[in-house]
Amino acid sequence: MKVIFVVAAAVFMGLFFTACTRPRPGDAAVGSEARRRVEAGATLVDVRTPEEFASGHLPGAVNIPVDELARRFGELGSLQTPLVVYCRSGARSGRAERLLKEQGFQDVFNLGPMSTWP
Repeated sequence: MKVIFVVAAAVFMGLFFTACTRPRPGDAAVGSEARRRVEAGATLVDVRTPEEFASGHLPGAVNIPVDELARRFGELGSLQTPLVVYCRSGARSGRAERLLKEQGFQDVFNLGPMSTWP
């Protein structure tokens, strides 16, 4: 029984450490990675509303609001097209990332908040 507890504790600590050290949307490391991907040819997708997009957006971004995404998959190219998604706080880009991956897009990167862009 003691061995099981020690193994379970070790597994938990490993998972906890991995979750705490992995870059998350909004981290500076994520911003740098997003920029690298866009410079390598990824499509930058702003999933905010058209009004938010009009008030300012990242250079080269296309605006497809998250609520319209399911109807506009065709505008993003093939399922192999690399994508970088972002929004204001990271919530909508998280939804967009999940939706795109569920649809079969294979290379979706979530920048999170627009302010993370380096």
